[in-house]
Amino acid sequence: MSDRDESQSDALEAAHRCGFVALIGAPNAGKSTLLNRLVGAKVSIVTHKVQTTRSLVRGIAVRGPAQIVFVDTPGIFRPKRRLDTAMVRSAWAGATDADAVVMIADARKGLDEEAEAILARLRDIPHRRFLALNKIDVMRRDKLLEVTAAFNAALPFERTFMISALTGDGVDDLMAALAEVMPAGPWLYPEDQISDFPLRQLAAEITREKLYLRLHQELPYESHVETETWTEHRDGSVRIEQTIYVARESQRAIVLGKNGRTIKEIGAASREELAAILEVPVHLSLFVKVRESWADDPERYREMGLDFPRD
Repeated sequence: MSDRDESQSDALEAAHRCGFVALIGAPNAGKSTLLNRLVGAKVSIVTHKVQTTRSLVRGIAVRGPAQIVFVDTPGIFRPKRRLDTAMVRSAWAGATDADAVVMIADARKGLDEEAEAILARLRDIPHRRFLALNKIDVMRRDKLLEVTAAFNAALPFERTFMISALTGDGVDDLMAALAEVMPAGPWLYPEDQISDFPLRQLAAEITREKLYLRLHQELPYESHVETETWTEHRDGSVRIEQTIYVARESQRAIVLGKNGRTIKEIGAASREELAAILEVPVHLSLFVKVRESWADDPERYREMGLDFPRD
């Protein structure tokens, strides 16, 4: 490399920015949908069931000279169980470790009790704070201005963005603002990498998403999916075996369905999406097992990237 080329390379490296942005908010505020929109690909599952995201999911986006590592945190809520406590602690840890924090709020709900509780904790986090009022596609503009004023009166934000994570409205402006505040420094990931989520874990999450979408009201929140085996064949195809764990035999019967119809539908939906993501043929086998009190097993927490709360 010539001195001139080396100088240009050093200048380009010096211009690089890279940092972490935590996405926080109440359950179902739209954090996972926004993360997928920001990254431009699916890296976090989305369902109508609250508290779907259980661990920190990182999505990586590039905007000009800036690489932004978005951290999708579990929804922040009042914990009732051990798993709830682990998720909420994980969310606040993600916010504390980030360079900037974006609070995503469902604009339709306004400044409700959940939002006020999050703002109270957010006051103690010394990072740059941004507010994203989501779901503006179903709100009147005059009402949006009232909600914006209420949030900023409770806790001033550096900037407020009115967005629709579903349609993409306002998301580009949010991305541009975040790119500007990222600290100078080298990129942490290759330019074409969109997540640091292991494929085996992503595959399990995809199946869990299909499980919740198919059995939204019928299936308890505590169900869990693990990828047991992942075999790549010479023809490029992948064979995946996964186990769906439930807490009781009655729940197992619900997941299987009459003559195994429900589990087949879940498997077909998951296989189709995994094949699209991996861009290879996927052979997926699903099994359903009863594992009582799995939510009290420290090993399960480690697999989800959560600390096991002992208090």
